[in-house]
Parts: sequence; C-alpha cells; structure tokens
Amino acid sequence: MGVFTRNMNPFYEQVYAIVEQIPCGKVVSYGQIALMLGRPRSAREVGRAMRCCPEHLAWQRVVMANGAIAGGMSADVRRAMLKAEGVAFLPDGRVDMELCRMRR
Repeated sequence: MGVFTRNMNPFYEQVYAIVEQIPCGKVVSYGQIALMLGRPRSAREVGRAMRCCPEHLAWQRVVMANGAIAGGMSADVRRAMLKAEGVAFLPDGRVDMELCRMRR
C-alpha cells in the first residue's frame, strides 16, 4: 500500500492507495473514490484526506464530480499540472470528465 505513516487514519490510507493508481492524464472525483471504497456517502471525508495528502501522490488528479477543480488558491496550480499531463478541459474550465475519468 505505498509508503505511509504508521499512525495514519485507515480510511485515509485507503484513499491514498487509490490516488496512487490514478494514471497520468486521468482524474477521479472525491465521490468516485468514496464509491470505490464502498462508502458512497463519504466524498467529504475523501476531501479531508486529500487536504493531508502525502507530497509524493498526484493530488491534482482528484477533482469534483462535475470536473471543477477545488483547492482555493492552489486551483490554478492544479489546473496547470493537469494541463501538463494532457487532461482535457471544457470551455468553462472544468475537466472533461467523460474523456479523462479513470475507469475501473
């Protein structure tokens, strides 16, 4: 399951294990991760986990279900990182989820 700290929240570890698997040029939503973990109502908890995401993970690849990029002041950085990976965007600035969503 990657390199994580010993006292980490087990749910967070599961979230990070999924984030480790997102390929370059693909994205997943917070809700999609929650569904993958069998906890469909835990998208907000996934968001909390992502705020504490280890630096080595591709945190920019987790976006909102509609393709919007969360992150306040770091949203522009995330957008630039995703564009550099070849992620497609819609004219309104959201990620094109149909093209770029990671499928399982």
